[in-house]
Amino acid sequence: MAYVASIEAPLCSEQFGSGTARRCRAATDGSLQWEAWGRRWWAFSGAFTAKPGGRDGGERVAPGTAVPPLSRLLAVFLPQGFPDSVSPDYLPYQLWDSVQAFASSLSGSLATHAVLLGIGVGNAKASVSAATATWLVKDSTGMLGRIIFAWWMGSKMDCNAKQWRLFADILNDVAMLLEIMAPIFPICFTMTICISNLAKCIVGVAGGATRAALTMHQARRNNMADVSAKDGSQETLVSLAGLLVSLLMLPLVSDCPSLSLGCFFFLTALHIYANYRAVRALVIETLNERRLWLVLKHFLQRGEVLGPASANQMEPLWTGFWPSLSLSLGVPLHRVTSSVFELQKLVEGHQEPYLLRWDQSQNQVQVVLSQVAGPETILRAATHGLVLGALQGDGPLPGELEGLRNRVRAGPEKESCVIVRETHQVLDKLFPKFLKDEVLGSFYARDYPAEARGT
Repeated sequence: MAYVASIEAPLCSEQFGSGTARRCRAATDGSLQWEAWGRRWWAFSGAFTAKPGGRDGGERVAPGTAVPPLSRLLAVFLPQGFPDSVSPDYLPYQLWDSVQAFASSLSGSLATHAVLLGIGVGNAKASVSAATATWLVKDSTGMLGRIIFAWWMGSKMDCNAKQWRLFADILNDVAMLLEIMAPIFPICFTMTICISNLAKCIVGVAGGATRAALTMHQARRNNMADVSAKDGSQETLVSLAGLLVSLLMLPLVSDCPSLSLGCFFFLTALHIYANYRAVRALVIETLNERRLWLVLKHFLQRGEVLGPASANQMEPLWTGFWPSLSLSLGVPLHRVTSSVFELQKLVEGHQEPYLLRWDQSQNQVQVVLSQVAGPETILRAATHGLVLGALQGDGPLPGELEGLRNRVRAGPEKESCVIVRETHQVLDKLFPKFLKDEVLGSFYARDYPAEARGT
């Protein structure tokens, strides 16, 4: 908090790190009168009066200052210090995320109603033991799926958080559709809800992992716990609103399957649209493989670096799972070479603290990192791999790389090591310009997941 003395009518002014700047004047009765100065995102204005006396009981405002009711309410659901303590994309993302959570809550109510109907709730002929067994099989299938999916894809969700977030929500809609359709086919009911619960458990893993990655992006004052807690409060409030609306909606649609299905498809469309807008609103300032390729491609074609906002807007959300180039950073040395001769060929011409092997036939690049490799080296290794991938693609390239592309298309695959050495020389000229660009400084090079580092 900063105080600025003044000899003019205002006695002083104060500005908290996250509060509205206010000026203080002397009232006729000797008290201090605080008035709004500046505008917050909710555009509060008006005068606040502070009475003399009182103790600072730990409040985050001036002693005795009246706080608007809306400000108190927002403090319950927003991180302390908002908006300075979170990323600039926090508000649009959270607004669309709340819309999708509300739609998902209503869809979930329809799906739960269908599952309970299929199990036999309300049916006097239904067996409690059979319903219990079905429920246990359903839960067991989901638990096994959760473990297997976390082992299989857990390390890939951090760098592609936006794509996996969107994938998780769409898969959740598919799971709820299966639950709604399950009672229509009683013979396959158990198998259908088992598949549905398996999908929901995968959604739980993907959603939780990506939520952690996005919280790390949004927290700007080492306040991950506060951002995560307030996100939970927002989700709880939205779920409560969805519950109340569901209590009104279910009696109206439960007796008409076609109306229930129509409501579900409408809510699903709203859910997917809101998710897309939420993910598209994110401006992540780290470089994953897709964003690095967009930035590098723009640099090679136009000689300038894309900013974070432009790169995020161009990043594909639906096709980001299957890049054309297989780039692996930090692979163990035994996966790259198995003989002294191959190792000598890899080392030849390598001045940087990494070794790179390029398989043209499979369009695969494997990089072995040295123990002294830092973020700049990792960024160069990734850039090197993407440049090699560009030699097999289309699109304009600088003169040096265009000549290498012609050789790659005309020459035999055994020249891969020669091409790798020559791209080292090209990068010695291009990479310093690429790295020193002012716009690239707004990105923070992500330390890519490395399986191993050697010497």
